[in-house]
Amino acid sequence: MNALLKKRETLLRRMMACSEFLRGSITSVCSTCNRAACICGGKKIKKAYRLTYKDTEQKSRTVYISRDQLPVARGMLANHARMRKLTEELFEINIAIFKGKLKP
Repeated sequence: MNALLKKRETLLRRMMACSEFLRGSITSVCSTCNRAACICGGKKIKKAYRLTYKDTEQKSRTVYISRDQLPVARGMLANHARMRKLTEELFEINIAIFKGKLKP
């Protein structure tokens, strides 16, 4: 039981390292015509980046991401993937702890 409690504490500390996260996906579009499949035909097409996600009412939301913010946003999306994995591990540990407390 003590080993499980220690493992849970370790997971919680690892979760704190991923506390800044975003859910959604990043897409790129042409900054001129605003389409993913550009119709401008120009060679020097600048891309604009957007974060798309669903809010609590399952409505799609879009947030503009500047080129400076792009690496930060990608890192925060990676943190979300790590957080989901850690949450699943924490769930399994909590189930094991719960089952251990039920035994007479």
